[in-house]
Amino acid sequence: MRRPLAAFALLALAAPLAAPLAAKQAAPSPAITAAVAAPDRPATQTALDEGRKPAAVLAFLGLKPGMVAADIMAGAGYYTEIMASAVGPNGMVSAFEPEQFMNDPRGQKPWAELKKRRANVALIPYPFDMFSAAPASLDFALLHLVYHDLYWESAQFKVPRTDPAAFLAELFKAMKPGGIVGVVDHVALPGETRATADKLHRIDPETVKADFKAAGFVLEGESDLLRMPSDDHAKLVFDPAVRGKTDRFVFRFRKPKQ
Repeated sequence: MRRPLAAFALLALAAPLAAPLAAKQAAPSPAITAAVAAPDRPATQTALDEGRKPAAVLAFLGLKPGMVAADIMAGAGYYTEIMASAVGPNGMVSAFEPEQFMNDPRGQKPWAELKKRRANVALIPYPFDMFSAAPASLDFALLHLVYHDLYWESAQFKVPRTDPAAFLAELFKAMKPGGIVGVVDHVALPGETRATADKLHRIDPETVKADFKAAGFVLEGESDLLRMPSDDHAKLVFDPAVRGKTDRFVFRFRKPKQ
C-alpha cells in the first residue's frame, strides 16, 4: 500500500531528531590499545583503568600517533604515560603540572621514573594561575578531572584565585588550528560554580560549555562513556561512597581552522 507524500512528511516531522553532538564512539586504534596494555605501566595506574576507560576516552577524543599533546594538571601522570605511548616516537607529550604541587619529593619520584620509561615526555611546572604554552604548538590537549580546579582556591595548597577565561585564552592560542581539547570532569548540579568547586570538586557541564564557547572553541562532540546515573551529584568526589564512581562528562572541543 502506497502512502501519500504528505503522510511521509508528517512521519518525518514526528520522528525524533538525532542529537547533533552525540558522536559515534570510535573503536580504539591499535596504538591506543597497546598504550593502555603496556606491561611497564605501574600497577597503581592500571588499577584505575576500569573506572576511567582510557582507551575508549582517547579514541573518542581523537588522539593519534605523531601528535604533539599536552596533559594539563597532569597529577601523577596517569594519562601522560598512556598518551606518550599512543602518539609514539614521532609525537610528544608535555605534562603541565602546577609548581605548587611539585615541591614534595614524593611527587617528584614518580615523574622521574615515568620519564625514564617514556622518552617523549616533558614535565613543565608552571604557576597554577599562569598557564602558558608556545602559540600554535599543540595538536591535542587533555584536562582530565581538573577543569573545575580553575574555580577552586586553597590557602593550604597555595592555589590562588584563578581566572578560567584567562586560562582558556592561553590554551586557545596554544592550540594549532583544528586542534582538539578533551575535557573530562565530575558532574555537578547547576549552582554557584566557585562554591561547588570548593565544596565538592565538581562542575556543571553547562558552565564548561559556556566557558569554551566564549574562548572561541567549538563543542564537536560529547560522550556518555563515563556517565553514572547512581551518582546524585551531591557528594564530595573524594567521598568513599563515590570515589572512582562519579558521574563524569566527556567533551571534545576543537579550535576552528579559520
